Amino acid sequence: MVEHLVLFKLKPDATPQQVDALLAALQRLKDQIDTVRELTCGHNFSDRSNGHQIGLLVRFADRAGLAAYLPHPAHQACVEDYVKPILVDVTVVDYEA
Repeated sequence: MVEHLVLFKLKPDATPQQVDALLAALQRLKDQIDTVRELTCGHNFSDRSNGHQIGLLVRFADRAGLAAYLPHPAHQACVEDYVKPILVDVTVVDYEA
């Protein structure tokens, strides 16, 4: 199993509507990309987040699943249309569980 963890820092002027649209777009990826086994995302509530407001966890059967996900057109469209317009910084960790 491969875990793909993404932590998003958003622009201060990101609207609640933009954030909701981002979360909805991320959720849709689990139905659009065959290699996604599980996907969860949501608003951070921890005060230990170093400014990250959104978390995403995607599970794949193996590294090949992750490799197919990253360039997938649905993933790329999500990044371009919903992530980049409101993103300040992102932290990504990929590991085998």
